[in-house]
Amino acid sequence: MGSLNVEKKWVFPLVISSLICVFLLATCFNMGLVSSLHTINQIFNIFPFRTNQTTQGYAEKKVSLSPSPALPSKIPRFAYLVSGSKGDLEKLWRTLHSLYHPRNEYVVHLDLESSAEERLELASRVEKHPIFSKVGNVYMISKANMVTYRGPSMVSNTLHACAILLKRSKDWDWFINLSASDYPLVTQDDLIHTFSTINRNLNFIEHTSQLGWKAEKRAMPLIVDPGLYSTTKADIYGATPQRSLPTAFKLFTGSAWMVLTRSFVEYLIWGWDNLPRTLLMYYTNFVSSPEGYFHTVICNVPEFAQTAVSHDLHYIAWDNPPKQHPHTLTINDTNEMIASGAAFARKFKGDDPVLDKIDTDLLHRKNGSFTPGGWCSGSPKCSEVGNLDNIKPGPGASRLKRLISRVALFTTLKQNQCK
Repeated sequence: MGSLNVEKKWVFPLVISSLICVFLLATCFNMGLVSSLHTINQIFNIFPFRTNQTTQGYAEKKVSLSPSPALPSKIPRFAYLVSGSKGDLEKLWRTLHSLYHPRNEYVVHLDLESSAEERLELASRVEKHPIFSKVGNVYMISKANMVTYRGPSMVSNTLHACAILLKRSKDWDWFINLSASDYPLVTQDDLIHTFSTINRNLNFIEHTSQLGWKAEKRAMPLIVDPGLYSTTKADIYGATPQRSLPTAFKLFTGSAWMVLTRSFVEYLIWGWDNLPRTLLMYYTNFVSSPEGYFHTVICNVPEFAQTAVSHDLHYIAWDNPPKQHPHTLTINDTNEMIASGAAFARKFKGDDPVLDKIDTDLLHRKNGSFTPGGWCSGSPKCSEVGNLDNIKPGPGASRLKRLISRVALFTTLKQNQCK
């Protein structure tokens, strides 16, 4: 009985103390001393603990997370930019059909050098296409940008498309930039299936810090891109004096064609530190800035540098040493393209017989229609949208998996990664 009375004596003070604590906490909220539950969470997060729940938070927090394995249950989505210039309407239209899947997002752009008739025709085709209009995942940049090859206006155009894609959809996982001279070597079902099995944090961006001749010919000269201020297309031109190589950051160079994660694209556009903007201004006067800006950004941010895979998933035939432009691919390059395991190849002439062979042998695409996939329904095939989660990979998925396994291994071993 004695011990029972002692316990009862403690009950009343405990209740009173609890009520006082609740009252004081509520007062703090009202007075602004504790601004939000986020502040309280920050206090407790000082002490690490393990949890099975997915961490949610701001983009800054997402960057600091260590790379995590892919979630096999989530089928990835891609966001494409397909761009062209004067005379590229038919090439762009063909490439778009070969790449199309209702799960993905697409931005198409014909630059200001193309005629108004070409741009209006593309806009009309997109608007009137029964699948595009029904699904609503193809967007044309109607206010065309002037894009100068080798100039920063090409970087600006890519960032413009990224911003549009971020605004249009919250669901895509990777951004892919292509030109009308590119063409896929695998179906979208092959690509989706393969990327559903890999780490969602990997960025495929060919890069190196070994500038070689590019240090003198590209990094040190100062150039001006007329595409930034003129409505008439003109080549870049030089300015004086030359500049020295930077010491505030390390320069990287590589392929202008990339497969970038949404988190990295968000960093480029939103830039919660100043590096993306600083480098964008630096590369405004850089020769062939599309082959350096993205690479230098990703490799100077430690959290993203560890996600960079030095491959662009393209088959491109270069001279040795490389010249400004790669070889134009023909039917004689078919075996090498297939053996590469790449997802895309460039560059092609419009309606070259090699494209017909790719359509027939690799994509199984007929009569200018879409590349068939598990989503296709109706008669004729792909005239209706079926089950978007029905993914039917073919031999292309196996080829692409082998390539990604090989290049991702070097990333895991920290070889050729931002070096």
